[in-house]
This record gives sequence, structure tokens and C-alpha cells, in this order.
Amino acid sequence: MVTRFVADPAAHVFNGRVYVYDTDDQSNDGTYWNSTVWHAFSSDNLVDWTDEGTILTLQAFAYASGKWAAWAPDVVSKDGKYYFFAPIDRWQIGVAVGDSPTGPFTDAIGAPLIQKDRDVNAGDEPIDPAVLIDDDGQAYLYFGTRVPKVVKLTADLLHLDGPIIDMSVSGNNYAEAPWMGKHNGTYYFSYSTGWPGQIAYGTSASPLGPFVYQGIVLDYVGISTNHASVVEDFKGKSYLFYHNGKLPGGGDYRRSINVDELHYDANGAITQVVQTTQGVACVP
Repeated sequence: MVTRFVADPAAHVFNGRVYVYDTDDQSNDGTYWNSTVWHAFSSDNLVDWTDEGTILTLQAFAYASGKWAAWAPDVVSKDGKYYFFAPIDRWQIGVAVGDSPTGPFTDAIGAPLIQKDRDVNAGDEPIDPAVLIDDDGQAYLYFGTRVPKVVKLTADLLHLDGPIIDMSVSGNNYAEAPWMGKHNGTYYFSYSTGWPGQIAYGTSASPLGPFVYQGIVLDYVGISTNHASVVEDFKGKSYLFYHNGKLPGGGDYRRSINVDELHYDANGAITQVVQTTQGVACVP
């Protein structure tokens, strides 16, 4: 999709344009995922991409220790503002806010939204935030490794609104990288199954679950991690964004992002995505 080493794509459509927020493997040391910045790209046709550059750094959060890196983020829009959910130090999640999809973003509350040692049931590793704002305006934050977590957010998206709960996913093969979508009234929870992993999914009539395992969205990608997001509707089609190591010089710590079309069958099941090297054709 792009020629920079980036990974963990969180893709969204804002104002008719696709924005992909990612971790920046280009600036890690090549031996671990230790970049300290988040990057973004945008496109209006899924072929010609604008490099939006670094849009947020760990230094924006005064409580960040700097010991751990800028890992998989998510960004959502509400009431003209854009909210950047960032895993920090591997044991907390922060939130920054900006007036445009590319910021500038500033720390919204001056403290962690979720913190492992402060919040009951935050889990051993509260990372990989993903946010769904449902049709009724209620926002849900999904996160966590090995045990998927979910918590409601307040209307301003800046505080927890109730307890953090464990999600039930039949099949018990969840590892990390949660993503929540909604298609024809059904909630689709996708996630990575391990290291290496596939992207699997389950469905439910509720954003809180329980979720029934349905199958594999994306097979192994040839490196140690798998992380994906879904754009449900861009110009009438659905797309899966994911990372692999296919760029020259790529690998476990030099990942790159690709996008392929995602299809639902007549019963709402997701057809396993066919991985390509070239990505999708231009969407005019």
C-alpha cells in the first residue's frame, strides 16, 4: 500500500477520505517494536496515499515512562473532534484530542484513561485499544492481550463509564489486536489468534457479546504478528487493512501495510480475505 515500514493499521473514513493510523517500524531499531511515534497515511482512492507524517509522540503524555514504545492505536471522531487512543508503557492507555484527523493531538485528560495498577480488571497488558461508537452514540473501548476486555466510555470519550469486563468469545483462541465492527445490525469482533496468528472473528447481537466464533478473516501473514482493521463502507465496498513483511527488507520488526477487499456472503459470514501483493485497484 505504502513504501514506509509501518504496522498495526487502524483504518477509518473521515470526511469521505480513508485515514490509516499506525505504529512506525521505520523508526524502531530493527530488533524490537520500540518506535516512540505514531504515523498516518490518507487516501481518497486507496491507491494514491498521502504521507501525513508523525502525528503524535509518546512525549505528548507527561506520565509516559519512555520505557516502552508507541504500539497499536485507534482514532475515532465525535462532534467535530478526533480522539486518539494510545497504548503507553504497555500497562496504560491514554487519549489525546485534536480538531482534524491528523491533529495536532494533545493529551486530553493529563492522566491515563486506563491503568493496569489502578483499574480493576484492566488485565496484565492493557494495549491495542479499539473504539466503537454505536448507532445510539454509546462508545465502547476494547483492548487487551490474551483476555479481551471491554468498557463503556462516557459521552465525552474521556472517562470510563462502568466496570471493565471480560469478553466471552467461543473457541477461546483470542490473543490480541481486537477490532469491533457492525454490519447489517450484527456486531463483528475480530482479533489475532497468536504469535504468529491468524485474524479470526466472532459475531453477536450485542457490542458486549457473548461472541460466537465464525471463522478466519485473514490467514497467517508470514511474520510473528497479525493485526487488522476493517473499513465497513468506503464508496460502497468493505476493506481489510493489515500488515505483513513483504516490502524489501521487511520482517518481524520491519512491517508494512496492505489493503484488500473484504466480502460478506448472503448469510453475513465473512469470506476469508485473499492476500495480494498489489492491494486493491483505484477506487474513483
